[in-house]
Amino acid sequence: MSVLQKNITIKFLKIITLITLIFSNSLAFGAISYVDDIDVPPNDQNGQNIPHGVTFNSDGTKMYIIGSSANRIIQFTLSTPFDISEATLLAGSICTEGFAGDGLKIIFNSDGSKFFLVDDATQDVEILTLTTAYDISTCSNTGSKDFGTTNLRDLKFSNDGKKVFLYDQGGTHSLKQYSLSSAFDISNPTLVTTYTGTSSKTLKQLTGNENKVNGLAFSSDGSKMFVTNDTKIIEFTLSTPFDLSNVTFEGRENVSDQVLKISGIAFNNDGSKMFIVDFTSTETSDIHEYDLSCGFGVKKCIDPTNNKDDVASIESQSEASKKLIQHTTYPVLNRMEWLRRNSGRINLTNQNIKFQFKNEMLNTLSDSLIPLYFSNDNSNELTSGNLGWSFWSEGTISIGTSGDTSNSSSKDISSSAITLGADKKGADNIMRGIALRFGSDDVDVGDLGSALDMNSFSLTFYESRPKGEDRFIDHLMGLSFINSDLINNSGSASTNGERYGEQLFGSLSLRDTLTNNKFNFTPKLKINYGLTHYGAYTETGAEGINLKFQEQYVGNFITSLGSSIDNTFDLNMGTIIPFFDFEYYADMSPSSKQKFSYTSDGSSYILEDINNSTHNLNSSIGFDFISNNGLTLMTKYTRDQAKHNKNDNFIIAFDYKNSSRSLYSMSIQDTSAKLSHDRELNNFNINIDSHYDLFKKDPDYGLFVKISNIN
Repeated sequence: MSVLQKNITIKFLKIITLITLIFSNSLAFGAISYVDDIDVPPNDQNGQNIPHGVTFNSDGTKMYIIGSSANRIIQFTLSTPFDISEATLLAGSICTEGFAGDGLKIIFNSDGSKFFLVDDATQDVEILTLTTAYDISTCSNTGSKDFGTTNLRDLKFSNDGKKVFLYDQGGTHSLKQYSLSSAFDISNPTLVTTYTGTSSKTLKQLTGNENKVNGLAFSSDGSKMFVTNDTKIIEFTLSTPFDLSNVTFEGRENVSDQVLKISGIAFNNDGSKMFIVDFTSTETSDIHEYDLSCGFGVKKCIDPTNNKDDVASIESQSEASKKLIQHTTYPVLNRMEWLRRNSGRINLTNQNIKFQFKNEMLNTLSDSLIPLYFSNDNSNELTSGNLGWSFWSEGTISIGTSGDTSNSSSKDISSSAITLGADKKGADNIMRGIALRFGSDDVDVGDLGSALDMNSFSLTFYESRPKGEDRFIDHLMGLSFINSDLINNSGSASTNGERYGEQLFGSLSLRDTLTNNKFNFTPKLKINYGLTHYGAYTETGAEGINLKFQEQYVGNFITSLGSSIDNTFDLNMGTIIPFFDFEYYADMSPSSKQKFSYTSDGSSYILEDINNSTHNLNSSIGFDFISNNGLTLMTKYTRDQAKHNKNDNFIIAFDYKNSSRSLYSMSIQDTSAKLSHDRELNNFNINIDSHYDLFKKDPDYGLFVKISNIN
């Protein structure tokens, strides 16, 4: 072989190797590995010589075995959940109720208050109630159900107990799906679908000897189905969870190296372990334990991008980052709108305001950057303690929904936030300000308990610059720090994750007011932009289905066109200004993508096109009230409406006008914020002290008032 031929061959082999790696990674093949087995005690030890079925309680600390050699169910305790190497036969925990012949399978309901027993002799499904959950020694037979089978081998329920599946080995070997009117109530089932293993195209892989199924199981999320025969485990994917209308064959796994004949199969909650019942007529009948490289990945790992709750959870993070920009900029824009509406009534007096932060970086901003930002040509030595600021605050509550789609589950969204701000009018009537926002966002995903809890802190600098008498340019820039807790619940297994992020954002608004006496019409154009960075994180809590997420960047670019209408009415105690806003905005944000993989085997996935362009309508109605004693109030109700989602916002904001003999102090320590107001009045010192912590599960608020003599 020449040198050239050798080099070509080496390059060819490298290409083939690379293609193989890429191909294998994209398919995300599962892999099983044998761990251990235990011998089932014989009959003379109150055991089962010929076991047929195995199952566990909800936390994996108890194991139950049923068989055909004795009319009983035996119970083991496991010192480590789902670790059968430490299984101990629990003396006296035996159930003999409901047996007319050979017992095949035992299936618990969701809370362990009853179980269902498949009896081979009668072909009935016996219903047994437990006085104590998962304690079979307290069992009592409360009924039975005949499904009309001739050789019933196994029975399973969906997570919600509203569907039941059974396999009949008699006749044409049929797999049947029933719907139930009430959870785990099999008294009056409705047949939905019947598949025959010999003729159905959907289950055509169950042919020949394979249609003699002995065991049936589903993944915890219902996206996979497993059947067993002899020494093989046959894996199927269900396009809709717990729905046999569209079933795809994935492959077979042969475990003949350890097993003589499979009669039953079970998994732990997250699918990281598989248990096989070895059905023989000898005294060496075993329960075999296997580790799976990924949850329920006997032949192929579950693709998280096909799970609607997983997709919705990833989408909710991207959507939350965009909403954060919107919810952070709105209070500041509301403030500048308020300044426009009340420009002729504002009397900004000297106020002392101080910021105190535990965080060193924020202290630096407070002591140096903030005074610099508010400096003007008239003063070169301004400090945060002598700036002529006006103080304001705004609280927001938002409730919204995002509807179910073909790829993503529905989402219920609730947000709460408080914004504290201060601004001052400088040279040429330029208004500059700073705002601090503390926000909490709660997103409930789907119906199984998946959720996103996001807490954020935002710092915003803003400026309203007049361009003539009624024309203004408003712009702002800011940054946010994000902390998210994520829960992903499949129904039987739950994962947890904590993710941190940072966000840079800005907004530019152009508005021009047309005035007729006290009536104002203000058309406006606005652009919101930003970039969010989410750090990498790894889920915990479910070994087999834990996912590792890479960094993610979410871009934000929204343009809007709208108008505002307001009118002024003078009252004896002050002035009221009702207003109405209408806005159309288009989300033209670039598409984001999230890369992630299983922690166990590294099989990688990509969810792309997370951000889709949307068209939205925003309308608001509210009023300003300006009292004669210096207190002003703004309330506002806002509806954001899109094709598949909506958000309702209630806003209340305050502005204070006080004398120079007053002091405001804002402090932040950990997740707790504090606002204090001290004022001298008629030889008395009045102190108003408030605190709030929105980052707690149950938000903490407090208000204290202290009056003392000045000596």
